[in-house]
Amino acid sequence: MVRYVFRRVIWGALMLLVVSALTFVIFYLLPSGDPAAIRAGRYATPARIAQVRHQLGLDRPIYYQYWLYMKALVWHFDFGTSFKTNLPVRDTIFTRLPVTFSVASGAVVIWILIGIPVGVISAIKRRSLLDRMTMGASLVAISAPVYWLGLIALFLFSKDLGIIKLFGGSGSYVPLFQDPAGWFSSLILPWFVLAAAFAAFYARMVRGNLIETMNEDFIRTARAKGLSERRVIFRHGLRAALTPVVTMAGLDIGTLLGGAVLTETVFNIPGIGRLAYDSIVGSDLPMIQGTVLFGAFFIIVANLIVDVIYAFLDPRVRY
Repeated sequence: MVRYVFRRVIWGALMLLVVSALTFVIFYLLPSGDPAAIRAGRYATPARIAQVRHQLGLDRPIYYQYWLYMKALVWHFDFGTSFKTNLPVRDTIFTRLPVTFSVASGAVVIWILIGIPVGVISAIKRRSLLDRMTMGASLVAISAPVYWLGLIALFLFSKDLGIIKLFGGSGSYVPLFQDPAGWFSSLILPWFVLAAAFAAFYARMVRGNLIETMNEDFIRTARAKGLSERRVIFRHGLRAALTPVVTMAGLDIGTLLGGAVLTETVFNIPGIGRLAYDSIVGSDLPMIQGTVLFGAFFIIVANLIVDVIYAFLDPRVRY
């Protein structure tokens, strides 16, 4: 197990290196605004823009810029300084990280509490009216874009714009320790909007996996031993059916911690996702690089954790 984890850590470090290099290349190849012109201001002269470009190091070859970036990152954990705000990228991301963690954790709890039970019930009550209703609702939730659901939620339930004024609206986020009630009210709509598609997807996945698992030989053996149907389903069937679900959960949680861009943008939540959006609009390479690397890091760590959990969920897995 230790050797396997060590190999995965080395592989993850190589993946982060590739991601950082691709981000640099994409930034220079794709058409975008000039960071030096943006930093210098609207009425800056060409001489001033050239001076700012030299100060930012943008007049140096791309490979040399990348070498300096990786050298500072590896030796000092320094992600550079924002072209737009002149603030350290690392400090800015760490400031936004608790916000994104709040958004992601609430959404994960909601989609697990809804998706798995709905999938289990639909599998047990297959082809019933309840099964058809839940799977139909799941299909609608999967098909609905996040930004559209967010706007509908704001129009219906936000305190500032909603028809039924229940929860905080766009831009109403407050830190947890500053106002717990306001924090919960400002995140309840983003939680459900972000969790809707995930809960629907997990419900359909659990249903399909559980139906397939209940036809396996070990399930028939468990029933032949005289075990109750409840124990057969939850002790044997569901445990085996959740293995691929854990894989997807690891990927999804890692992605959310990297930043729920659409949700944070629609609800104006100052998390990593909104930071990434603003950085792309402002052509802020160091901030783009930092947010992308953090997102990749969370995905890699989540996959490693999932692979280790496999050994506990499925006794057939060995490393």
